[in-house]
This record gives sequence, structure tokens and C-alpha cells, in this order.
Amino acid sequence: MDSTILNYKIYSKSKMELVEEVFKRNEKIHIVSGNPEVLSNGLTDKILFDNFTSENAIIIPDGIGVVISTKIVRQPVMEKIPGIEVVDVILKRCEKEKKSVYLLGSKQDTLDLCIKNMHIRYKDLNISGSHNGYFDLNNCEQLIEEINQKKPFVVFVAMGAPRQELFIAKYMENLNASVFMGVGGSFDNYAGIVKRAPSFMIKLGLEWLYRVAKEPFRIKRLSVIPKFMLKVFVNKYIMK
Repeated sequence: MDSTILNYKIYSKSKMELVEEVFKRNEKIHIVSGNPEVLSNGLTDKILFDNFTSENAIIIPDGIGVVISTKIVRQPVMEKIPGIEVVDVILKRCEKEKKSVYLLGSKQDTLDLCIKNMHIRYKDLNISGSHNGYFDLNNCEQLIEEINQKKPFVVFVAMGAPRQELFIAKYMENLNASVFMGVGGSFDNYAGIVKRAPSFMIKLGLEWLYRVAKEPFRIKRLSVIPKFMLKVFVNKYIMK
């Protein structure tokens, strides 16, 4: 059973079970990287909230603040599921099953490096198409047409929150693809521009600290974590 926080259903099984479900489903799926920032955006934007709470969305606990929140409501998830790790497993599965992917987002030079390194890591992966993240979100018919011509199985969108989630929420029904996922800075990671935290920090739930140390501008965004957890606590135990 999924965990429920602030009317969001948080996926509570393992990462590998998630991927199995994604590949078995027949309907379109939006894999939402559920961290406090993304879910807080949904609380203030009806388009996002309706999408996140729809049957087409699977919210993964990608963020220590969300993992702790599921414990606050006494519905703990099995494990934290980092979005970058889901991307890796999906790419391996697509390579094996000959399913194509479309990469949308980042700067063009970052995107080019990302594609180059993906082809090295997943030699038989079919990247059917790509486009950088610099376009008008409300005027992108040509981009939609291009993606539809490619008919990818997965569309990975790396444009940061909430832009990437808004693109998916607005256009997934019009796109010839099965799986959609906002992946934040994952293209930077594949391009070799940004590295993940050491494994011991990931296991301790301190990857956020490593990222802030490497990119100090992120520190302003940390305040959303305690605010989100406070909302969860108040909603569960005070506003009954």
C-alpha cells in the first residue's frame, strides 16, 4: 500500500518493483520525483496537483524530507528512490528491450555530452531524438510534432522544477510516448559536469548536503524541506 501525505500517494515499494510496474503498464505514466520542492509546487499549482494525484502519476520518494514525512504519518516507505537511479535502470531496460528514449532539456552542449556518454554506457540504447530546454512552454507545437514522429517509449525531461513537471502535465496526453519523467540535473550527471555524492553519504541520506557543498546556491532551497515536513505534521495531527 502506498503512503499518503498531503493527499499525495507516495510509492512505498522498492526501486526494482517500480520499474517492473512501469514496463508492465499499458497506460501512460508520469514518474514524479517526489522531493519536498516538487511536491510543494504541486500544492500551489492546480495543473501540477491534478497531475500528481491522477491515476497516471507515480510519485517516488526522491528526497529525505519525503521519506521522513512518510514516517511522520506512520506509513514509512520501503526505501528512498533517487530519480537518477530510476533513470539508470530504465535506460538499461530500454537498451535490453529495444525501446527508444527521447531526451529533452539542459543546454545544448550539456545535452550533447550527455548523449555521447549514454551511448558509451549503454551501447545499444536507441536515443530516438533530443532537444535542449530552451523553448516557449506555451508555444511548442513543432517540438510536440517532432517527439510524436519519433514515438519514443520514454521521454526524460531535464528542465528543473516546476518547468519540467508543467511540460509533462500539459502535454503528456498529446505525446506519442508511454513514460514521462522529470529528471532535474540528471543530464548534467551523465555529461560528467556534476557528480553524485560518495556512496556513504547517499546511504546516510546526506546527498543533499554534498550537493549544497558543491553548489552553494542550492542552500536557499533547503528551507522547503522543514516547511514541507511541518505541513505534513500539522495536516496529520492538528487539522483532523
